[in-house]
Amino acid sequence: MSPSLRIRGFSMIELLMVIAIIGVLAAVVLASFGSARNKGVDSTVKANLDGTRPQAELYYVANGNSYTGVCATVPAANVKTINSFAVAAQQAYNGSTAINTTYATAGSANTATCHVSTATGAGTWALEAPLKVVSGSFFCVDSFGYAATTSGSTLGANDTTCGP
Repeated sequence: MSPSLRIRGFSMIELLMVIAIIGVLAAVVLASFGSARNKGVDSTVKANLDGTRPQAELYYVANGNSYTGVCATVPAANVKTINSFAVAAQQAYNGSTAINTTYATAGSANTATCHVSTATGAGTWALEAPLKVVSGSFFCVDSFGYAATTSGSTLGANDTTCGP
């Protein structure tokens, strides 16, 4: 056979090296997508909870200067409660629509919790929801203007404050 008729291709080692490099790059890219997805979930949770403060004030005025029922599903004078914000945050976190609105029940690891108290006249409220990027962390907002990420659930039974 003459040298001009000989066809030369890639060796098996060269092909395996290219496949290995592509595999490593794909693993790095897929890992960063998972992190970005979790950050997106956390941003959605925080955005929903940030929307509760002005909505709670609208509810307060429509409900005769009282937060009573602000965590419930029934609107006051056609002004919606903050329940839908809590449900949206919970859905972003794990797809569930179940949230804790029982004042006497403490917040739990994987559930958004909304508490309202009328023990101090017009009342107070607080809402927290779990975050994904740092396991066990929560974003919490309350009627005192507090809004921050916490390292764990801050809403105990009969509690309506997030802050220290």
